[in-house]
Amino acid sequence: GFKRQTSSGINAEYGQTKFFKSWHSTHRFLTTEIATMKYTLSIDKSKPSLYLRTVAENLKDTVTFKWDTVTALKVNNLSLHSPEAISRHLARANPEAGLYGSNLLQQAEVDHWIWFGLNKFGHGDFNTSIRYCDEVLAENSFMVGSTLSLADLSVYSGLMSNHSFSVVLSKGLCGKNLTRWCEHISKIPAIEVSVADMPKSTRGSDRKAEGKKAKGGKEEGGKFAELPGATMGNVVVRFPPEASGYLHIGHAKAALLNQYYQQSFKGKLVMRFDDTNPAKENTEFEKIILEDVKLLNIDYDIFSFTSNHFPAMLTYAEELIKKGLAYVDDTDPAVMKEEREKRLESANRSNSLAQNMEKWNAMKAGTDYGKKCCLRAKIDMQSDNGCMRDPAIYRCKDEPHPRHGDKYKVYPTYDFACPIVDSVEGVTHALRTTEYNDRDPQYYWFIDQLGLRRPFIYAYSRLNLTHTVLSKRKLAWFVEEGLVTGWDDPRFPTVRGILRRGLTVEALKQFIILQGSARSVVQMGWDKIWTINKKIIDPIAPRYTGLAKATLVPVKVLGVESSVKRCAKHPKNTEVGEKDVYYGGSVYLEGEDAENLKPGEKITMINWGNMLVDHITRSDNKITEVSLKPVLDDTDFKKTVKLTWLADVPQNIPAVAVHYDNIISKAVLGKDEDFKSYIGHQTVFETELIGDPSLGALKKGDIIQLQRRGYYICDSPYQAASEFTGLPMPCMLINIPDGRLQAPPTPAAAPSPAPSTQVSSGNADAILSQITDQGNAVRNLKSQKANKDEIKAAVDKLLALKKQYKDLTGADPPAGGKPAAKPAAQPAKPASGNADKILEQIAEQGNTVRNLKSQKADKDKIKAAVAELLALKAQYKDLTGVDPPAGGKPAAKPPLAAAPAASGNADKILEQIAEQGNVVRNLKAEKAGKDKIKPAVDQLLALKKQYKDLTGVAPPAGGKPATQPAASPPVAAGGSSSDGDKILEAIHEQGNVVRQLKSKKAPKDEVTAAVQLLLKHKADYKALTGKDAPPGGKAPSSDPPKTMPDTSVTPQQLETQIKEQGDKVRAAKGRGAQKDEIQGLVNDLLKLKADYKNLTGNDPPGAPQQSSKQKKKDKKAAPPKVEAGVTRLGLEAKKFEDLPNWYSQVITKSEMIEYYDVSGCYILRPWSFFIWEVIQKWFDTGIKAMGVQNCYFPMFVSNAALEKEKTHIADFAPEVAWVTKSGDSELAEPIAIRPTSETVMYPSYSTWVQSHRDLPIKLNQWCNVVRWEFKHPQPFLRTREFLWQEGHTAFATQEEAHQEVYDILDLYHGVYKELLAIPTVKGRKTEKEKFAGGDFTTTVEGYVSATGRGIQGATSHHLGQNFSKMFNIQFEDPNSTTGEKLFAHQNSWGLSTRSIGCVVMVHGDDKGLVLPPRVAMYQAVIVPCGVSDSNKEQLNTHCSEMEKTLRKAGIRTHADLRVNYNTGWKFNHWELKGVPIRIEIGPRDLKNNQVVVVRRDTGVKTTLQNENLDEQLAKLLDTIHDDMYNRALVERDANMAVTTNWEEFCQLLDEKKIIQAPYCGAIPCEELIKKDSARTEVVDDKAPAMGAKSLCIPFEQPGDATSQTCIAPKCCKAAKAYTLFGRSY
Repeated sequence: GFKRQTSSGINAEYGQTKFFKSWHSTHRFLTTEIATMKYTLSIDKSKPSLYLRTVAENLKDTVTFKWDTVTALKVNNLSLHSPEAISRHLARANPEAGLYGSNLLQQAEVDHWIWFGLNKFGHGDFNTSIRYCDEVLAENSFMVGSTLSLADLSVYSGLMSNHSFSVVLSKGLCGKNLTRWCEHISKIPAIEVSVADMPKSTRGSDRKAEGKKAKGGKEEGGKFAELPGATMGNVVVRFPPEASGYLHIGHAKAALLNQYYQQSFKGKLVMRFDDTNPAKENTEFEKIILEDVKLLNIDYDIFSFTSNHFPAMLTYAEELIKKGLAYVDDTDPAVMKEEREKRLESANRSNSLAQNMEKWNAMKAGTDYGKKCCLRAKIDMQSDNGCMRDPAIYRCKDEPHPRHGDKYKVYPTYDFACPIVDSVEGVTHALRTTEYNDRDPQYYWFIDQLGLRRPFIYAYSRLNLTHTVLSKRKLAWFVEEGLVTGWDDPRFPTVRGILRRGLTVEALKQFIILQGSARSVVQMGWDKIWTINKKIIDPIAPRYTGLAKATLVPVKVLGVESSVKRCAKHPKNTEVGEKDVYYGGSVYLEGEDAENLKPGEKITMINWGNMLVDHITRSDNKITEVSLKPVLDDTDFKKTVKLTWLADVPQNIPAVAVHYDNIISKAVLGKDEDFKSYIGHQTVFETELIGDPSLGALKKGDIIQLQRRGYYICDSPYQAASEFTGLPMPCMLINIPDGRLQAPPTPAAAPSPAPSTQVSSGNADAILSQITDQGNAVRNLKSQKANKDEIKAAVDKLLALKKQYKDLTGADPPAGGKPAAKPAAQPAKPASGNADKILEQIAEQGNTVRNLKSQKADKDKIKAAVAELLALKAQYKDLTGVDPPAGGKPAAKPPLAAAPAASGNADKILEQIAEQGNVVRNLKAEKAGKDKIKPAVDQLLALKKQYKDLTGVAPPAGGKPATQPAASPPVAAGGSSSDGDKILEAIHEQGNVVRQLKSKKAPKDEVTAAVQLLLKHKADYKALTGKDAPPGGKAPSSDPPKTMPDTSVTPQQLETQIKEQGDKVRAAKGRGAQKDEIQGLVNDLLKLKADYKNLTGNDPPGAPQQSSKQKKKDKKAAPPKVEAGVTRLGLEAKKFEDLPNWYSQVITKSEMIEYYDVSGCYILRPWSFFIWEVIQKWFDTGIKAMGVQNCYFPMFVSNAALEKEKTHIADFAPEVAWVTKSGDSELAEPIAIRPTSETVMYPSYSTWVQSHRDLPIKLNQWCNVVRWEFKHPQPFLRTREFLWQEGHTAFATQEEAHQEVYDILDLYHGVYKELLAIPTVKGRKTEKEKFAGGDFTTTVEGYVSATGRGIQGATSHHLGQNFSKMFNIQFEDPNSTTGEKLFAHQNSWGLSTRSIGCVVMVHGDDKGLVLPPRVAMYQAVIVPCGVSDSNKEQLNTHCSEMEKTLRKAGIRTHADLRVNYNTGWKFNHWELKGVPIRIEIGPRDLKNNQVVVVRRDTGVKTTLQNENLDEQLAKLLDTIHDDMYNRALVERDANMAVTTNWEEFCQLLDEKKIIQAPYCGAIPCEELIKKDSARTEVVDDKAPAMGAKSLCIPFEQPGDATSQTCIAPKCCKAAKAYTLFGRSY
């Protein structure tokens, strides 16, 4: 770009380098030596250019000017049309006028200002542009040099063409320098004459006003971006469809967008058929497309075919060949494709001109050889953009062209033809979807190389709709396969298809206008377009009646004679007209309506009046007749059921109502999914009707409403006698969707039998059947949006049936009307060897408990069933000595011997699982494509299922068979318990040997040999007993058997002893007694309490129920005994056995956290804070690239600010901490400490934003917040103070705000994947879980396998305009002429130090932390081994040098040279801290110039040479990161299930899984899911009891949920999406 130093020192930059390139290539024919000649300049009067008029006036001696219908300057045999080209040519042809500068530098400046004046004053940067001009003119009288030039004329004309400038100038707001210059220029005679001669100018404000609706002057519709460089009357756009099929709705959007800009700028629209491919071109389709364009009310100015320019394109192609910019390639297409992917040049790329021309002529002649060739542009085979890797521009096709016959044998590609024809036909702005973005550089390459005028490309988003395909090729497949009736099938997204289904042209146009020209690609449902359509047709659609023929019930209306009356077709619009309504004593009702009638009930017959139900006649439980008594004088219709009816008259006509479902069953197809996998379901539903006689007058295309059925369009009118069969042809009516979610109708059936009034005691099943039928009836009514009274009557009947069932059976009817499994009878005590039978009874009784809970049975029944289950478990434990396995299924026993390879061979399946697991890991490590990884994972899951089906248990991790605990005594066959004791003694002795050798600093070889022997002893012990050897080689003491309490002591006596002992404990603590004394007193107290509980079964009075918190305190009170000489450096709790204690030890012993004396607040030590610094740096870089700036706002919030947004702060209210005192003085008003910063920041936003130019505001702050949680705090996961970043942004348009929400979410996903190696699920929060006060919330959700819980990683919220309205953040509508205000669209987004807790929970193991390499403070630690006095200095020096070398290479390294700790202690220490790589260096390693590298995540040891060690380690660190991510991903995916069944949902939840289930979106349903999935009775102490909450609605759905019912118990609504549920933090 061109830069000029302004007077204020600002280095302002405007212009585009590409402009100069375009100028020189486009006008290369101009020379600096042009003979003086006379010119005639024509300027289009309808699009007057003040710039050209001033140029002509200043050169009037050689230029004759005239107003005309086109703008043109004839130069020899060429015509110039653009103002830039015309003015430059004239100025260079008249150098004495000095309009083009006096030297090359000034000419460059003039070029800049020409572009600036014609482009920079018609856009949103107007104010910036005039400030820039004012600074440039601070020390200058003219824009360039010391005389008038084209620069002054261009800038002056640009300013005058903007209607805002006159206002700014009159108010003195454009700066004194620019004001002075304008006054000076305006007084130049040539300028005065030019301005006076101008026709009435058309300004930018005019076209903006046209985009407004008359109503209130407000603009309706989406955001239409300004076209860069567009001026009134000078815009030419084009609509270039290919005639290979009908237009679909995506083409309609393109056509209507082009029409919008054609009309807005009073420009021209080119209608052009792209007929470059003769195989696809079809003249029949051309005719249809032109009819569709006419149907859309689109008037084009120019009509053309691409093939009109075939001769010129051949010339251009040969020009490229001669310039060496194109070559003919005869490479096989498959090989060519592979070469382009691998960026390999073709062997033909270096062909000579002669060779290329010879092959080109063969192509043009259509020879056999020529057909194998194509012409390729020689651009850049190394480009990252695949479109630039020498694309084909001509192909040889021996096919006749519809317009040119056999004239041509070669045809250009669209990519070559499009830019040429756009330029030649005068297109100024080429509108294309964002799919073509990669092809834009190719488009301009052709333009520039051929020296053509550059059109401007404007990209907009393509229209993506659910449940369909918008590809002509795919739509043609449906037609060719006969799966649809044709291109106008009502299920098709073609213009003809949707219009045939009842969409109006006006609705289609409104829908497209609402989309605007936005660039954000979104997937839209059809509901929006049909909702718009309903608003248009509802006020004008006449109402008729149609009854389902299969369910008609005859009705006698007492005392009524036959008659005909005229009634309004539309109750609210008399202009629609009237129709004949037939009355009589015999009429029809639909069976479902008749079933809901009750004798004596008052009903309203539509278009008739009120009537009383006199009598209902039944036969075999079916209604055969109904009699009604008219009460027409009663005009109270408020509380009556409204019914549609038809008189039994011969004038009724037959009709058929046709409902269509989506042609694609899945809403959104994945990139690699085949649409053919989601077809074949039923999509057409027909219902035969008896219709209103007035339906006979309908014509094809008439839109009506059938009362209580919906909107319909007449597809085929009624014919009394078909010309083919002579039989009546029914009126065919196609249902028009109205935007509501509706289940497809089922064929009408006969009326259901009414429930019998008397049911025998054995007839419960019959009642259940009736309950099922009636439940379906209620659901149908609700899905059809029936009258409220009808629904209520149906629900009352359903409740009556349920009461009848309960009275008969004593229990509530089961969900869905299916009988529940009966509780198992009390089992008899089995024989001692009959454990399997008890397990079966446990499984059955467990199912009984679950069924009772899911049915919401009485609490007493559930309690009794649970007691029975616990009794069975106790019985099993008494018999076997162990707890029963989960689910009552016996654990798989190891096979006795290797069986031959057969389906039942569990060992063989385990081997296959291990092999397939390796395959999956390798694919992921190699970054293979999703299409390769998914089949491999599916095969792995199938093998695991096969193993589980065979053995009854899940396969062990890694596919290795788990060892079974041996039965007592722990000896194998042939062994004895004394054998085990002997091995333990050997282990103990050998352990002492190892310790002595290490303490003496013995040689490494000697120590290694001793360790190997120790490991062998331990392996022998495990092989013999099936258990790991206890620490130290000493057999663990077995727990003493529980003794029964002394029954001679009464509970009252124990209560007294407990109270006295408690007093002793408190007294000892109060006087500061020794710890041992206090511990002894506490132990005695605990023993007394245990005796009390054993005696009574209850906790002692006053003692709280022992919570997990209390258990932790008890554990702290009685620390485990430690053997002498053993440190407590390592962890004393296992992750999957005691997670809370494990977590606490990991974060403290690894030096991440230090506890603080304020509960819920913690000290972040450097080891953890470094992780936060890495996250901060990575994320900060990402948001700054998006234009976000960092700032800081105070942490204190006034009460008034909090109160301003009560809805938002309601969720935080219990957590807000308040400052109430200053020193000893009470504050006049309490001040809150921010729980979040919306209420802190937005008052400032309100003062900062006045104009749309003040937007967007993109601010972020790294800060702390305080939320005074009353729940149990956990470091990192739930704390009262935590660190986070919170971004708060404001935009002028919703589109920009939405885009940022998802961009930020992608960054959060990147934090977890790229830094923390944690897989997350991206999705949207439900209405219940979304951010309070926001429109919607997006989230990334992680999974912690140890607890089976989800954990929220970060959230990005779209706040809509809720806060901007509350805090008055508004700006003046730039398109308004009356100063109307618009509210800003806002977002907020945050990520906290909870992410560090996620790392600990997901990756940590029983040795401590496992840190991902990219966030570890030390990525490698160097530990010298085998250190002695003789080699100590040498080893330490070598380690220090290596540390410096690796640090210099960018690997964070630490050499542990401490002398007060031995090598083993250091190993444990750094393992506990999770350092990714440990580097061991001993004397032998020094000698061999090598190191031993140990991975923390796997423990694998590798020997590496010192040469290029930094590169080897860097690669290894990346491998570790990828492996950690892949392991976590496999683990997450294995624990993420999909279900549509409630019982399976609860079972999966208890298996610590997160579940994707269909959900309707209703908040009450979500609360019910959480309540009903919670454990009300504790069956397993280790299982979590909380219910499932929604984690998110994943963006990647496992399937189409809309065909499923909501997972919530008793909810009958259709699901909206699969939602991820689970227990969570």
